[in-house]
Amino acid sequence: MKDHREKSPDHLTIRVRAQDDPVSRVTEHDTVEASVRYPQVVIRGPVFGFAEQRPEDGPRWRLLSDMDSGFPQHARDGLNSYLWFTARDDTEDRALRRRLLAAVARLETEPVDEVSVGDTRYRVVRGDEFARIGPDGLEPPRPTDPEPPGPLSWKLSDRSVSRTQGFVVDHAAAVGLMTGIQRVELLSLAYRAARYPEEVRADSLRALHTHPGVVLLPAAFAFAEEKEDSWEPVCVSLPTPHDARRSMVNHLKEIRPMLYDVPPDEAEEDARAADEYVAATPRGNELRVRGRCFRIVRVERLVRVGPDGPETSRPSDRDPQPPMRLHPVMDEFGNILRD
Repeated sequence: MKDHREKSPDHLTIRVRAQDDPVSRVTEHDTVEASVRYPQVVIRGPVFGFAEQRPEDGPRWRLLSDMDSGFPQHARDGLNSYLWFTARDDTEDRALRRRLLAAVARLETEPVDEVSVGDTRYRVVRGDEFARIGPDGLEPPRPTDPEPPGPLSWKLSDRSVSRTQGFVVDHAAAVGLMTGIQRVELLSLAYRAARYPEEVRADSLRALHTHPGVVLLPAAFAFAEEKEDSWEPVCVSLPTPHDARRSMVNHLKEIRPMLYDVPPDEAEEDARAADEYVAATPRGNELRVRGRCFRIVRVERLVRVGPDGPETSRPSDRDPQPPMRLHPVMDEFGNILRD
């Protein structure tokens, strides 16, 4: 039997540290209340992004993108572009540029989830989105969730800065008590319901063993519409509750009339309800119009972690398209070669 004092591997370590500052105490209180009011977890589905690990990072990986791609290939394409623009704009070293472009060439032709450039590893990272649900539906934002300071902008172009890009996936980093408890509770989260294809369920259960650790990413936010016996997400996950509110207002005033065959009187009623919402409850979390209920919801994301870092795509993760060339050919001098 191993000595119990021996240090456990990072991907099996959840380190909890008392956090006594006022903000942490209030945040922990919100987490406790949410766990009581919204005790169940519903999986929304996989999300993908990409990360890097430099030699000085040890076992840690830094996310270079949001975790908002719905398919692994979209994240590979994002990594492709990241490396191509790094080669074009961020180095004068010809040898480094050659290595960057070699990685780009692989990503153009192979559905690979990891490439290396010198001593730096780049990886497509898989996560799972989920939400908490209780008797009154999906969990809305918590009082301590981030909101933009000052006057609220309703311009879509004023999207908040991502809280996920730059996040360090470090399984052994110290966290607060409630975050530690949540992570323990989520260790067994898997796609178990019969509605999921057999291969999805099998891959999910396998991941519990290959990547037994769990890291929680910063919460994100979306809006959903209440249906007869479920809630249907309408937008992608966004950095703050207000970003989701702004998306909801834009959906009712602009997107829905443009994409769907909405009768003019209904479109006018939707737009009027959106304007009244902005004027009366700019930080409200529900909007009702014509018997329909839209709610701002809190979306959580987790990344599974194994001995070699965060999980990549699974065999059962679908891809809508193969790899392809996204950018012009570049030579080692940084010259763009036109076809």
